Amino acid sequence: MKQNIRAALAAGDGVLQMTPTWVPRPFNRPGRRIRLHPDDFFAMGMHRGAIVERWFSSITHVETVGAGEFEGMSFVNVDDNPRNVILFKHFVDELGAELIGQELMDRFGTWPMYSKFYDYEWPLFHHIHHGEEACKRYGDVKPKHEHYFFPSQYNQTLGSMPITYFGFDPSVSKEEVRARLENYTVCDGRITELSRAFRVELDTGWYTPAGVLHAPGSLCTYEPQWNSDVMAMWENVVNGEIFGYDDLAGYVPEADKNNLDVIMDVADWDLNTCPDYRERFFRRPTPESAGEGYTQEWIAYGNDYVAAKRLTVEPGARVCIKDNAAYGCLVIQGHGKFGVFDCETPTLLRYGQLSADEFFVSHPRSCEGVAIENSSKYEPLVILKHFGPDCGMPDVPAMRRPFK
Repeated sequence: MKQNIRAALAAGDGVLQMTPTWVPRPFNRPGRRIRLHPDDFFAMGMHRGAIVERWFSSITHVETVGAGEFEGMSFVNVDDNPRNVILFKHFVDELGAELIGQELMDRFGTWPMYSKFYDYEWPLFHHIHHGEEACKRYGDVKPKHEHYFFPSQYNQTLGSMPITYFGFDPSVSKEEVRARLENYTVCDGRITELSRAFRVELDTGWYTPAGVLHAPGSLCTYEPQWNSDVMAMWENVVNGEIFGYDDLAGYVPEADKNNLDVIMDVADWDLNTCPDYRERFFRRPTPESAGEGYTQEWIAYGNDYVAAKRLTVEPGARVCIKDNAAYGCLVIQGHGKFGVFDCETPTLLRYGQLSADEFFVSHPRSCEGVAIENSSKYEPLVILKHFGPDCGMPDVPAMRRPFK
């Protein structure tokens, strides 16, 4: 195994070619925009629900009932034979700083983030990922800080409602929220009546820290996030689907599952009700670098956890791009060369099929630069890159502002 891992990294000249990682969920409906064949949305079993997500650069196991041993975890294509793929986590464990860099190893001991596409026809429920303090109290639970970006290349349709709810209106009190949750098993709580919503704008994004309630809109979303799949649902009826009390009390200790004070304490009230929410957390692309034949922008930034860039290489251009941190990436438009590999965005993938659109770049190769070529005469080559917190992302001054 160790010999094969090192051989694969050497053969890729510091770049790993990844295989598609599909994830089903037992709720909502598939948006059918993630390039999966129409016959394969239930390829993991009707009892599991439709495939609605694709995960990238992941060492995280998905937290849904019935998930397989490695579900949600990425694999590396070592020889173009699907039977010989190797778990990405084995590469991280074996290579350590040689793969992800010394800073991430010293701070976290592993690759600390992953990214995904989630693709639902309907908007999601108003839910929460437990805040930092709640996770510390509940033991081995990690906060799920996440960042959204809505690529136009994967949103030829906007779904049924491209509107996202965040937190609660600043005028809302804890008592009002509690009153809705007290009736969770009695009637439709309609908790988003207390929230605030923004129409989602293509090719922009939002940072959503752990501890903030949110009900994402119906766009296909690229989501760099921290290594966690923890959540609880505060909305009990969504698009006709009914969720049970266990969904509200998710990841709360058994002794406290009937204690609404404990359940509500996983939320950061200042973050949920801050009056300048959009100024703090909305993200437009901002320039990172540019040169002959390319532009690169930050699309996820202004936090202590995850970042992302969008690289656009013009038709016929050949460039060498240095990023100075390990990263995973996905080709979302065009075709060409990525290091020693051919790359292309897929038109249609069958479940279990290999692809040439996902890669992981080691820290040394990132620092030395990756040679990238756009082989198209007309179409740009567009690549999304996801990073941990060691990438030198820009900050957002509003994030440092005290809460009013």
